[in-house]
Amino acid sequence: MNENELANKIIGLAIEVHKTLGPGLLETTYKECLFYLLKKEGLYSEKEKPMPLVFHEVKLECGYRIDILVENKVVIELKSVDRLNDVHLSQTLTYLKLGEYKLGLLINFNVARLKEGIKRVVNGL
Repeated sequence: MNENELANKIIGLAIEVHKTLGPGLLETTYKECLFYLLKKEGLYSEKEKPMPLVFHEVKLECGYRIDILVENKVVIELKSVDRLNDVHLSQTLTYLKLGEYKLGLLINFNVARLKEGIKRVVNGL
């Protein structure tokens, strides 16, 4: 599957999680449930994937972690906040750049309709 096909599948599963649980829970709850469904669908997924920073040709472990990486192609950054802001978008874009990934999904589960809490983030590489 390419990045767009994966994104569509991920969004469908995220909607399923949101319909079942609703808004207002902790980010970790949504992460665990979405991770479970991704694995159940047979999609290779890594949770809390370490993301080192390369600075002056030195790899630094600074504690950055991608919430979920699917098929080594799509970065998922999950939130459960009143509203997404620029720093959330910047964080997702940083992970895309550091890992040289093309597509990220920034998903805020703390909304009435999940469709309103999803942002696609594209890395121009």
